[in-house]
Amino acid sequence: MAGEPKPHIRPLSNIVIVVAMETEALPIVNRFRLTHHPHSSFPERVPWVRYLGTYKDLSINLIWPGKDPATGVDSIGTIPSALVTYAAIQALQPDLIINAGTTGGFKAKGASIGDIFIISDCAFHDRRIPIPGFDLYGVGLRKAFDTPNLTKELNLKVGRLSTGDSLDMALQDESLIKANDATVIDMEGAAIAYVADLLKVPAIFVKAVTNIVDGDKPIVEEFLENLAAVADALDPAVEQVVKFINGKSVSEL
Repeated sequence: MAGEPKPHIRPLSNIVIVVAMETEALPIVNRFRLTHHPHSSFPERVPWVRYLGTYKDLSINLIWPGKDPATGVDSIGTIPSALVTYAAIQALQPDLIINAGTTGGFKAKGASIGDIFIISDCAFHDRRIPIPGFDLYGVGLRKAFDTPNLTKELNLKVGRLSTGDSLDMALQDESLIKANDATVIDMEGAAIAYVADLLKVPAIFVKAVTNIVDGDKPIVEEFLENLAAVADALDPAVEQVVKFINGKSVSEL
């Protein structure tokens, strides 16, 4: 319509934060004083959870996939995250997606427990399709939305993310993670990047390191040991990001 600002210069007004686990979500919910929205605009019977609130000029929706009805645990992994991201974009029409979560990091790439990373690129490491063309599709490399001003202002580390549906690291996965030149790994980022790219919504990724993948401790043991503390460190980083983007257009990030 005439008189409306162009999308790339219009200040952001509506963001969706996608989080995989309740432990990661609740500190952010409390930080921004978000409230549970029981009428979530999602299909009936899905376990997805929506929290809603505002920060200055921003409308904030935080979405997480909820508890798996069959087992009662967090619905982690690529499929729930992709589904909830798609549904959130369709229902809420956000200007920007923020995927906030915990991650495993590689000390060889400069990661330490508690580090916060902004992600530059996302790829998969467990979609092995050794057929020309399909091999690249399996890796599914996608760039995150570039945020040079945000990264510089907040002095955050930048790294590449590799995503898979297993918490441990099989030898085949390890070789592909190295091929992806990953600094950190998770179980949802590349799936969210795929959906955001498909629907042309800018997406940024804020990841906090819970465990050192190439360290001395078993991955699962170190992840569980540090999850709560690192999740508590994640929410102030998300707050910094939200404060920075408030009042800015995507081209200013």
